[in-house]
Amino acid sequence: MYLSIKARKRTKSTLDAEPDRISWLPGHVIDQIMSYLPIRDAVRTSVLSRNWRKKWYTLPNLVFDTKLVPVPAATSGDPLAIIDNKFLQIVDHVLLVHSGPINMFKFSNVDDLMGEDSLVTNIDRWILHLIGRSIKELVLEVWIDDYYKLPWCLFSCQSLHSLKLNGCLLKPPTMFEGFRNLKSLDLCLVNIVQDAFENFISRCPLLEKLRLREFYGLTQINIHAPNLKFFEIVGEFEVVTFGNTFQLTTIVIYSCLELTSNSNQSRSPGCSSNLLKFFDHRPHIQSLEIDGFFLKYLAAGVLPVKLPTPCINLSFLSLTINFDNMEEISAALCVFRSSPNLQKLKISALRAHVATVPLTPATYCWEDISSRLVMPFRVRHVTIDGISGTQSELNLIRFLLLYSLVLEKMIVKPVANVIPELMKALIRFKRASGEVEVIWKDPS
Repeated sequence: MYLSIKARKRTKSTLDAEPDRISWLPGHVIDQIMSYLPIRDAVRTSVLSRNWRKKWYTLPNLVFDTKLVPVPAATSGDPLAIIDNKFLQIVDHVLLVHSGPINMFKFSNVDDLMGEDSLVTNIDRWILHLIGRSIKELVLEVWIDDYYKLPWCLFSCQSLHSLKLNGCLLKPPTMFEGFRNLKSLDLCLVNIVQDAFENFISRCPLLEKLRLREFYGLTQINIHAPNLKFFEIVGEFEVVTFGNTFQLTTIVIYSCLELTSNSNQSRSPGCSSNLLKFFDHRPHIQSLEIDGFFLKYLAAGVLPVKLPTPCINLSFLSLTINFDNMEEISAALCVFRSSPNLQKLKISALRAHVATVPLTPATYCWEDISSRLVMPFRVRHVTIDGISGTQSELNLIRFLLLYSLVLEKMIVKPVANVIPELMKALIRFKRASGEVEVIWKDPS
């Protein structure tokens, strides 16, 4: 018995005298490792040794979500109340003992496990605390019955570099002077009125990345941001216009709203061509994705053969086209002609239908509507998705094969039950590039 106790003491002494390999790592390396751990695991490292007891006190990134507190087993109490209390206690305790700079704070209750009676008050209190700590990145994903109204104190936080909001009411105070250091803004399921949004964006002079998804209260999106480089929008909207956004390199637009031909908003205000207005002063655009019904909006008005200024930097283009709409096809051709350095092209068919009659010779050809093509395409990789074998779809494929001199690969992904003549037609098409590989991918 005596030897056993003595051995245990010697073992404990040896462990204290000989730290593990991780403990010998430089401090900044340990901090980096700790930053990748969830809060629960980071706190657990405090039991490793005396030196590790307060390591987590200086974590720069704090993430609190409902995974932080596991759902309790059947108890006599209210499980929701138990989770709510534990969650709030953990956040309060971490913020209380934290002694280093807080670069990022993320709060998320997307699993909707917490009650909201005291949640709003506590979030307000945490935000006030974070402002005093010069928070740089704030992520709020709040799921309650109504939108979470951001406290006015947040709009005075000039240390913010990145702001991501989900389920919030964004209503800046009248004295809002802007976020002069904000570079990234991500709004999802956010409620904001038109004037407030435009004023908000215009008062973020360093904004480089803007993402808008499933928002409420906006139909006409007007963007004025001189340093904006990345823009993404997904939702139901009518118009997107850009002003003073000459640095834009990446644009992603997915419109879920199909405008009728007699819609008051089918044409951009003060412009005879939506396509010309959209591409006006976009010299640096490198990647463009047009999805949903937005190409129909761009095709409204007078369609030029080519854009006045070519998109010389555009290397990736993705378009969703309704092949029953010749205006959309013409708009797509205009963009093709105006992109001399395009490398990758993706075409998706919108609402494609399976052909029910054998393929017949074309009643019109893509060469006819593109007879003023001034130069061949330099595209190397093409993906065509969701086609069903209609003649206009085949004309597109034939057109691209005929005018793409350096094409290396074309991937064709048809819809289910497409007629077998489609594959035979692809084999017969002439190809300008002797190196092109046409890959047929069966629908899965």
